[in-house]
Amino acid sequence: QVQVVESGGGLVQPGGSLRLSCAVSGNVLSIYTMGWYRQAPGKERYLVAALTSGSRTNYADSVKGRFTISRDNAKNTVYLQMNNLKPEDTAVYYCNARGDLGLDAWGQGTLVTVSS
Repeated sequence: QVQVVESGGGLVQPGGSLRLSCAVSGNVLSIYTMGWYRQAPGKERYLVAALTSGSRTNYADSVKGRFTISRDNAKNTVYLQMNNLKPEDTAVYYCNARGDLGLDAWGQGTLVTVSS
């Protein structure tokens, strides 16, 4: 069993920055990919950034060069640093952990609103 809890969302002006955190607990050794997804109102949820256990990263084209996914193994936490935020980045952001034996754990989401 793995649990993930997001935090760090909020209201930010265009051009600003936010850092989201995802605290991971449980059988963390069973995880091979951590991901951040987002879902805007009326739209489907999609992958924004992913980080494998081998430290490979993958980003959606819409956030390349602006967002960075990273982790702190000592704290069992995954981060999403978001810079130069745009109104179209407004969404609920979800943390996801995937791994052995069909592991697919989701957090409750954290809302990011980019508006002046």
